[in-house]
Amino acid sequence: MIIHYKCPDCGSDMRFDSYSGHLACDSCGREDNIDSYPKEFLTHEFEEGEAIEYQCNNCGAVVLTEADTVSTNCCFCGAGVVIADRVSGSLAPSKVIPFSISKDQAKEAFKKWCGKGYLLPKDFANADRIKSITGMYVPFWLYDLRSKGDADAVCTKKRTYTQGDYIYTETSYFDVHRQVDLRYAKVPVDASEKLDDKIMDKLEPYDYGNLKDFNTPYLVGYLAEKYNYDDKQLFPRVKSRVEKYVNSYIDSTIRGYATTSYKRKDINTEQTNAEYTLIPVWMVSYDFDKKEHIFAMNGQTGKIVGKPPISKKRVAAWFAGVSSITFVTLKTIAWFMGGGI
Repeated sequence: MIIHYKCPDCGSDMRFDSYSGHLACDSCGREDNIDSYPKEFLTHEFEEGEAIEYQCNNCGAVVLTEADTVSTNCCFCGAGVVIADRVSGSLAPSKVIPFSISKDQAKEAFKKWCGKGYLLPKDFANADRIKSITGMYVPFWLYDLRSKGDADAVCTKKRTYTQGDYIYTETSYFDVHRQVDLRYAKVPVDASEKLDDKIMDKLEPYDYGNLKDFNTPYLVGYLAEKYNYDDKQLFPRVKSRVEKYVNSYIDSTIRGYATTSYKRKDINTEQTNAEYTLIPVWMVSYDFDKKEHIFAMNGQTGKIVGKPPISKKRVAAWFAGVSSITFVTLKTIAWFMGGGI
């Protein structure tokens, strides 16, 4: 079953507008609040291998999707559709962070970002080879966690003093115990197998003040995918991440000692809640030097992540400039120390 949103006034296709936060019609300008819009459900589906076909009710064309696709566009008429059976039941997201950056804003932000890269090749920094900018909702799990840490350590303090002709060092030993109980809220973990976890991690942080209860109109006009891994499968990853924070926190509470040696450090993390959430991401494809470079932009904050090419000539020029400045500085110091003034 696919969900198709039609304008009640003119019958054209509606889309989610990131600026107003409403469903908008580009044809007549009508806007509707998402919560009050009357949903229309159109059904027609059959399965064929890994791909699934749906009929677009707008033009009658067949919409071919991958098995993980939640929201897409008809390749013939461009209508945005949401595949309802992939956002229902156990696959229904609990929350969504709507796009707050439009496609045009994303394009301008990417160009500005390229322009700031002093070490980028000149042709790349012009940002005039953007192949595509695609808005998609990436499936995440937002975890609430409770971590308990218990540690025993032996710490020392040292005092050095002189008595007569001798210098003495006095070492005092202390048994130190730490017990912490920490809670973490909404720790994000990417649940898609197609996207690079390292890139998705670097898109943080997110402003959860704009976290909304999931509603299908938010997806209209964007691509979206369902999760490949459930919260239980991804728990070891988030557990490992959080326990690094707990470990560092325990270390930070033991201060003022010359040395610290742990006899025991136990950390136990439990999941208290996990919400299936869709996070907005702009994926930017850029052609340069016969290669395709992929960048990701946080669709809420505009933060950009990716590995751009580096100009060897500009790097050499930069190092030459730094070296010359260092040389002039050292020469000036040597001249001053030699009585030049």
